[in-house]
Amino acid sequence: MSGVAAPAPAAAGTGVETMTYREALRLAMRQEMERDERVFVMGEEVGVFDGSYKVTAGLLDEFGPDRVRDTPISEEGFLGAGVGAAMLGERPIVEVMTLNFVLVAMDQVVNHAAKVGAMFGGEVRCPLVIRTPNGAGNQLTAQHSQSFDGWFAGTPGLKVVAPATPADAKGLLKAAIRDDDPVLVIENLPIYKEKGEVEIDPDLVAPIGRAAIAREGSDLTIVSHSFATVRALHVAERLAADHGVAAEVIDLRSLRPLDVETVAASVAKTNRALCVEEGWPSYGVSAELAARIQHACFDDLDAPVERVGMAEVPLPYAKELELAAMPNEDRIERAALRVLDLAA
Repeated sequence: MSGVAAPAPAAAGTGVETMTYREALRLAMRQEMERDERVFVMGEEVGVFDGSYKVTAGLLDEFGPDRVRDTPISEEGFLGAGVGAAMLGERPIVEVMTLNFVLVAMDQVVNHAAKVGAMFGGEVRCPLVIRTPNGAGNQLTAQHSQSFDGWFAGTPGLKVVAPATPADAKGLLKAAIRDDDPVLVIENLPIYKEKGEVEIDPDLVAPIGRAAIAREGSDLTIVSHSFATVRALHVAERLAADHGVAAEVIDLRSLRPLDVETVAASVAKTNRALCVEEGWPSYGVSAELAARIQHACFDDLDAPVERVGMAEVPLPYAKELELAAMPNEDRIERAALRVLDLAA
Protein backbone atom coordinates (compact mmCIF):
# COMPACT_ATOMS: atom_id res chain seq x y z
CA MET A 1 0.00 0.00 0.00
CA SER A 2 1.15 3.50 -0.78
CA GLY A 3 0.51 6.47 1.44
CA VAL A 4 0.33 8.81 -1.55
CA ALA A 5 -1.85 6.82 -3.93
CA ALA A 6 -4.63 8.76 -5.64
CA PRO A 7 -8.17 7.37 -5.61
CA ALA A 8 -8.99 5.10 -8.54
CA PRO A 9 -12.24 5.51 -10.49
CA ALA A 10 -15.26 4.20 -8.57
CA ALA A 11 -16.85 0.93 -9.63
CA ALA A 12 -19.79 1.28 -11.99
CA GLY A 13 -23.35 0.44 -11.02
CA THR A 14 -26.51 2.29 -10.09
CA GLY A 15 -30.07 1.51 -9.09
CA VAL A 16 -31.67 0.25 -5.90
CA GLU A 17 -31.39 -3.19 -4.33
CA THR A 18 -32.92 -4.72 -1.21
CA MET A 19 -30.21 -5.95 1.14
CA THR A 20 -29.48 -6.49 4.80
CA TYR A 21 -27.67 -3.99 7.00
CA ARG A 22 -24.51 -6.16 7.00
CA GLU A 23 -24.61 -6.47 3.21
CA ALA A 24 -24.90 -2.68 2.91
CA LEU A 25 -21.81 -2.24 5.10
CA ARG A 26 -19.93 -4.77 2.99
CA LEU A 27 -20.95 -2.98 -0.22
CA ALA A 28 -19.68 0.32 1.18
CA MET A 29 -16.29 -1.17 2.04
CA ARG A 30 -15.97 -2.94 -1.30
CA GLN A 31 -16.79 0.22 -3.24
CA GLU A 32 -14.35 2.34 -1.26
CA MET A 33 -11.59 -0.26 -1.52
CA GLU A 34 -12.09 -0.31 -5.29
CA ARG A 35 -12.10 3.48 -5.40
CA ASP A 36 -9.01 4.11 -3.27
CA GLU A 37 -6.11 1.68 -2.78
CA ARG A 38 -5.21 3.36 0.51
CA VAL A 39 -8.35 1.85 2.11
CA PHE A 40 -7.78 -1.43 3.93
CA VAL A 41 -9.57 -3.47 6.60
CA MET A 42 -8.04 -4.87 9.77
CA GLY A 43 -9.31 -6.52 12.94
CA GLU A 44 -9.94 -9.81 14.68
CA GLU A 45 -11.13 -12.55 12.29
CA VAL A 46 -12.03 -10.09 9.48
CA GLY A 47 -10.26 -12.19 6.84
CA VAL A 48 -10.22 -15.99 6.96
CA PHE A 49 -13.29 -16.15 9.23
CA ASP A 50 -15.20 -13.46 7.21
CA GLY A 51 -15.67 -11.31 10.32
CA SER A 52 -17.33 -12.10 13.63
CA TYR A 53 -20.68 -11.00 12.17
CA LYS A 54 -19.86 -11.87 8.53
CA VAL A 55 -19.75 -8.21 7.49
CA THR A 56 -16.37 -8.63 5.76
CA ALA A 57 -17.31 -11.92 4.06
CA GLY A 58 -15.54 -12.35 0.72
CA LEU A 59 -13.31 -9.30 0.98
CA LEU A 60 -10.17 -11.33 1.67
CA ASP A 61 -10.65 -13.37 -1.51
CA GLU A 62 -11.35 -10.22 -3.50
CA PHE A 63 -8.62 -7.90 -2.20
CA GLY A 64 -6.01 -10.20 -0.67
CA PRO A 65 -4.25 -10.34 2.72
CA ASP A 66 -2.45 -7.03 2.23
CA ARG A 67 -5.75 -5.14 2.36
CA VAL A 68 -7.81 -7.44 4.60
CA ARG A 69 -5.64 -8.12 7.62
CA ASP A 70 -6.41 -10.48 10.49
CA THR A 71 -4.94 -9.20 13.73
CA PRO A 72 -4.06 -10.70 17.12
CA ILE A 73 -6.62 -10.42 19.90
CA SER A 74 -5.26 -7.08 21.09
CA GLU A 75 -7.49 -4.04 20.63
CA GLU A 76 -4.84 -1.78 22.12
CA GLY A 77 -2.36 -3.06 19.55
CA PHE A 78 -4.36 -3.02 16.34
CA LEU A 79 -6.23 0.22 17.09
CA GLY A 80 -2.85 1.80 17.78
CA ALA A 81 -1.58 0.40 14.48
CA GLY A 82 -4.65 1.88 12.78
CA VAL A 83 -3.88 5.31 14.22
CA GLY A 84 -0.30 5.10 12.96
CA ALA A 85 -1.34 3.95 9.50
CA ALA A 86 -3.87 6.78 9.24
CA MET A 87 -1.28 9.36 10.28
CA LEU A 88 1.00 8.09 7.50
CA GLY A 89 -1.62 8.55 4.80
CA GLU A 90 -3.48 5.24 4.67
CA ARG A 91 -7.24 4.94 5.32
CA PRO A 92 -7.71 1.99 7.66
CA ILE A 93 -11.09 0.54 8.58
CA VAL A 94 -10.64 -1.14 11.95
CA GLU A 95 -13.32 -3.62 13.00
CA VAL A 96 -13.64 -4.18 16.73
CA MET A 97 -15.70 -7.17 17.81
CA THR A 98 -17.91 -5.06 20.10
CA LEU A 99 -17.92 -1.49 21.35
CA ASN A 100 -17.25 -2.84 24.83
CA PHE A 101 -13.78 -3.93 23.69
CA VAL A 102 -12.84 -0.42 22.56
CA LEU A 103 -12.50 0.35 26.28
CA VAL A 104 -9.23 -1.61 26.18
CA ALA A 105 -7.90 0.98 23.70
CA MET A 106 -9.40 4.20 25.05
CA ASP A 107 -5.97 5.85 25.11
CA GLN A 108 -5.45 5.16 21.40
CA VAL A 109 -8.93 6.42 20.44
CA VAL A 110 -9.52 9.34 22.83
CA ASN A 111 -5.99 10.49 23.59
CA HIS A 112 -4.43 10.01 20.17
CA ALA A 113 -6.78 9.54 17.18
CA ALA A 114 -9.19 12.26 18.32
CA LYS A 115 -6.43 14.77 19.09
CA VAL A 116 -3.94 14.28 16.26
CA GLY A 117 -5.45 16.92 13.96
CA ALA A 118 -5.57 19.61 16.64
CA MET A 119 -2.20 18.87 18.19
CA PHE A 120 -0.44 18.97 14.80
CA GLY A 121 -2.29 22.09 13.68
CA GLY A 122 -3.94 20.16 10.85
CA GLU A 123 -0.60 19.27 9.24
CA VAL A 124 -1.15 15.62 10.19
CA ARG A 125 -4.62 14.09 10.09
CA CYS A 126 -6.01 10.76 11.23
CA PRO A 127 -8.50 9.39 8.66
CA LEU A 128 -9.29 6.33 10.76
CA VAL A 129 -12.63 4.47 10.72
CA ILE A 130 -13.58 2.26 13.66
CA ARG A 131 -16.51 -0.09 12.96
CA THR A 132 -18.07 -1.85 15.92
CA PRO A 133 -21.49 -3.07 17.12
CA ASN A 134 -23.11 -2.30 20.43
CA GLY A 135 -26.37 -3.07 22.17
CA ALA A 136 -28.12 -5.60 24.38
CA GLY A 137 -30.77 -8.29 24.01
CA ASN A 138 -28.57 -11.26 23.16
CA GLN A 139 -27.78 -12.55 26.68
CA LEU A 140 -24.13 -11.57 26.28
CA THR A 141 -23.93 -10.39 29.91
CA ALA A 142 -22.98 -7.05 31.43
CA GLN A 143 -19.49 -6.77 29.92
CA HIS A 144 -20.64 -7.31 26.33
CA SER A 145 -24.02 -5.55 26.12
CA GLN A 146 -23.32 -1.89 26.75
CA SER A 147 -24.02 1.16 24.60
CA PHE A 148 -21.26 3.71 25.12
CA ASP A 149 -22.53 6.08 22.42
CA GLY A 150 -22.62 9.03 24.81
CA TRP A 151 -19.09 8.39 26.08
CA PHE A 152 -17.55 8.62 22.64
CA ALA A 153 -19.87 11.35 21.35
CA GLY A 154 -18.53 13.51 24.17
CA THR A 155 -14.99 13.37 22.74
CA PRO A 156 -13.91 16.46 20.75
CA GLY A 157 -12.10 15.52 17.56
CA LEU A 158 -13.91 12.20 17.15
CA LYS A 159 -16.92 11.97 14.85
CA VAL A 160 -19.58 9.43 15.84
CA VAL A 161 -22.30 8.04 13.57
CA ALA A 162 -24.93 5.39 14.32
CA PRO A 163 -26.92 4.30 11.26
CA ALA A 164 -30.30 2.63 11.80
CA THR A 165 -31.06 1.49 8.23
CA PRO A 166 -29.18 -0.39 5.52
CA ALA A 167 -29.23 2.72 3.30
CA ASP A 168 -27.59 4.84 6.00
CA ALA A 169 -25.19 2.02 6.89
CA LYS A 170 -23.81 2.21 3.36
CA GLY A 171 -23.96 5.99 3.01
CA LEU A 172 -22.50 6.89 6.39
CA LEU A 173 -19.73 4.29 6.26
CA LYS A 174 -18.65 5.59 2.85
CA ALA A 175 -18.67 9.15 4.20
CA ALA A 176 -16.63 8.02 7.21
CA ILE A 177 -14.01 6.34 5.01
CA ARG A 178 -13.60 9.50 2.94
CA ASP A 179 -13.42 11.79 5.98
CA ASP A 180 -10.03 13.16 7.01
CA ASP A 181 -10.82 12.85 10.72
CA PRO A 182 -11.39 9.73 12.85
CA VAL A 183 -14.96 8.41 12.70
CA LEU A 184 -16.52 5.84 15.02
CA VAL A 185 -19.26 3.94 13.16
CA ILE A 186 -21.52 2.37 15.78
CA GLU A 187 -23.52 -0.55 14.45
CA ASN A 188 -26.02 -2.73 16.30
CA LEU A 189 -26.28 -6.50 16.61
CA PRO A 190 -30.07 -6.84 16.09
CA ILE A 191 -30.00 -4.52 13.06
CA TYR A 192 -27.47 -6.60 11.09
CA LYS A 193 -30.28 -8.78 9.72
CA GLU A 194 -32.71 -5.91 8.98
CA LYS A 195 -33.47 -5.40 5.29
CA GLY A 196 -34.07 -2.22 3.30
CA GLU A 197 -33.60 -0.56 -0.05
CA VAL A 198 -30.08 0.67 -0.77
CA GLU A 199 -28.82 2.88 -3.61
CA ILE A 200 -25.99 1.06 -5.38
CA ASP A 201 -24.43 4.24 -6.82
CA PRO A 202 -20.79 4.22 -5.59
CA ASP A 203 -20.67 8.02 -5.56
CA LEU A 204 -23.66 8.37 -3.22
CA VAL A 205 -22.79 9.09 0.44
CA ALA A 206 -24.88 10.16 3.43
CA PRO A 207 -23.82 13.43 5.08
CA ILE A 208 -22.25 13.16 8.52
CA GLY A 209 -23.94 15.59 10.92
CA ARG A 210 -27.43 15.52 9.41
CA ALA A 211 -30.44 13.90 11.08
CA ALA A 212 -33.28 12.36 9.08
CA ILE A 213 -37.04 12.53 9.51
CA ALA A 214 -37.84 8.82 9.62
CA ARG A 215 -41.59 9.41 10.00
CA GLU A 216 -43.64 12.59 9.67
CA GLY A 217 -45.99 13.62 12.47
CA SER A 218 -47.58 16.56 14.24
CA ASP A 219 -48.37 15.57 17.84
CA LEU A 220 -45.08 14.39 19.34
CA THR A 221 -41.41 14.28 18.38
CA ILE A 222 -39.53 11.07 19.22
CA VAL A 223 -35.75 11.53 18.86
CA SER A 224 -33.64 8.39 18.63
CA HIS A 225 -30.71 6.70 16.93
CA SER A 226 -29.52 3.20 16.05
CA PHE A 227 -31.81 0.39 17.25
CA ALA A 228 -33.85 2.86 19.31
CA THR A 229 -35.05 4.28 15.98
CA VAL A 230 -36.38 0.87 14.95
CA ARG A 231 -38.27 0.70 18.25
CA ALA A 232 -39.49 4.28 17.93
CA LEU A 233 -40.97 3.64 14.50
CA HIS A 234 -42.87 0.62 15.82
CA VAL A 235 -44.19 2.69 18.73
CA ALA A 236 -45.26 5.47 16.34
CA GLU A 237 -47.36 2.92 14.46
CA ARG A 238 -48.96 1.75 17.70
CA LEU A 239 -49.69 5.32 18.80
CA ALA A 240 -51.40 6.02 15.49
CA ALA A 241 -53.44 2.81 15.53
CA ASP A 242 -54.47 2.83 19.20
CA HIS A 243 -54.64 6.53 20.08
CA GLY A 244 -54.84 8.50 16.83
CA VAL A 245 -51.51 10.15 17.66
CA ALA A 246 -49.24 11.30 14.81
CA ALA A 247 -45.71 10.92 16.17
CA GLU A 248 -42.77 12.30 14.24
CA VAL A 249 -39.60 10.18 14.50
CA ILE A 250 -36.22 11.88 14.09
CA ASP A 251 -33.31 9.53 13.44
CA LEU A 252 -30.19 11.38 14.58
CA ARG A 253 -27.84 9.20 12.47
CA SER A 254 -24.91 11.33 13.66
CA LEU A 255 -24.11 11.96 17.34
CA ARG A 256 -21.06 14.15 16.80
CA PRO A 257 -21.63 16.46 15.08
CA LEU A 258 -25.24 16.64 16.33
CA ASP A 259 -27.99 18.08 14.13
CA VAL A 260 -29.92 20.13 16.67
CA GLU A 261 -31.60 22.22 13.97
CA THR A 262 -33.65 19.31 12.58
CA VAL A 263 -34.67 18.23 16.08
CA ALA A 264 -35.62 21.77 17.11
CA ALA A 265 -37.70 22.32 13.96
CA SER A 266 -39.66 19.16 14.69
CA VAL A 267 -40.26 20.05 18.35
CA ALA A 268 -41.34 23.57 17.35
CA LYS A 269 -44.02 21.88 15.22
CA THR A 270 -45.20 19.19 17.67
CA ASN A 271 -44.51 21.04 20.98
CA ARG A 272 -43.63 17.79 22.75
CA ALA A 273 -40.44 15.69 22.82
CA LEU A 274 -39.44 12.19 23.85
CA CYS A 275 -35.78 11.14 23.63
CA VAL A 276 -34.95 7.43 23.42
CA GLU A 277 -31.59 5.65 23.59
CA GLU A 278 -30.28 2.16 24.18
CA GLY A 279 -27.65 3.42 26.62
CA TRP A 280 -27.86 4.66 30.19
CA PRO A 281 -29.78 7.96 30.21
CA SER A 282 -27.81 9.66 32.99
CA TYR A 283 -25.10 11.79 31.33
CA GLY A 284 -26.08 10.14 28.06
CA VAL A 285 -27.28 11.07 24.57
CA SER A 286 -30.84 11.67 25.75
CA ALA A 287 -29.58 13.92 28.55
CA GLU A 288 -27.70 16.04 26.00
CA LEU A 289 -30.76 16.15 23.75
CA ALA A 290 -33.05 17.21 26.59
CA ALA A 291 -30.72 20.09 27.44
CA ARG A 292 -30.42 21.18 23.80
CA ILE A 293 -34.19 20.96 23.21
CA GLN A 294 -35.16 23.00 26.25
CA HIS A 295 -32.63 25.66 25.25
CA ALA A 296 -33.68 25.83 21.60
CA CYS A 297 -37.42 25.26 22.08
CA PHE A 298 -38.21 26.72 25.51
CA ASP A 299 -41.20 28.75 24.28
CA ASP A 300 -42.50 25.91 22.09
CA LEU A 301 -42.70 23.14 24.68
CA ASP A 302 -46.11 22.23 26.11
CA ALA A 303 -44.66 19.55 28.40
CA PRO A 304 -41.29 18.61 29.93
CA VAL A 305 -38.93 16.66 27.70
CA GLU A 306 -39.23 12.95 28.53
CA ARG A 307 -36.40 10.40 28.30
CA VAL A 308 -36.23 6.60 28.04
CA GLY A 309 -33.07 4.52 28.21
CA MET A 310 -31.49 1.37 29.57
CA ALA A 311 -31.95 0.58 33.26
CA GLU A 312 -28.84 1.82 35.03
CA VAL A 313 -27.57 -1.53 36.26
CA PRO A 314 -24.98 -4.04 35.07
CA LEU A 315 -27.13 -5.93 32.58
CA PRO A 316 -28.35 -9.31 33.91
CA TYR A 317 -27.78 -12.53 31.96
CA ALA A 318 -31.28 -13.92 32.66
CA LYS A 319 -33.42 -13.25 29.59
CA GLU A 320 -36.43 -11.97 31.50
CA LEU A 321 -34.32 -9.55 33.53
CA GLU A 322 -32.36 -8.42 30.46
CA LEU A 323 -35.57 -7.61 28.57
CA ALA A 324 -36.98 -5.79 31.59
CA ALA A 325 -33.89 -3.57 31.73
CA MET A 326 -34.03 -2.57 28.07
CA PRO A 327 -35.91 0.42 26.60
CA ASN A 328 -38.52 -1.81 24.99
CA GLU A 329 -41.51 -0.61 22.99
CA ASP A 330 -43.92 -0.81 25.92
CA ARG A 331 -41.75 1.53 27.99
CA ILE A 332 -41.39 3.93 25.07
CA GLU A 333 -45.14 3.95 24.46
CA ARG A 334 -45.92 4.63 28.13
CA ALA A 335 -43.46 7.52 28.13
CA ALA A 336 -45.02 8.93 24.97
CA LEU A 337 -48.48 8.81 26.53
CA ARG A 338 -47.17 10.65 29.60
CA VAL A 339 -45.78 13.43 27.40
CA LEU A 340 -49.10 13.63 25.59
CA ASP A 341 -50.99 13.62 28.92
CA LEU A 342 -52.84 10.49 27.81
CA ALA A 343 -51.50 8.10 30.43
CA ALA A 344 -54.11 6.19 32.38
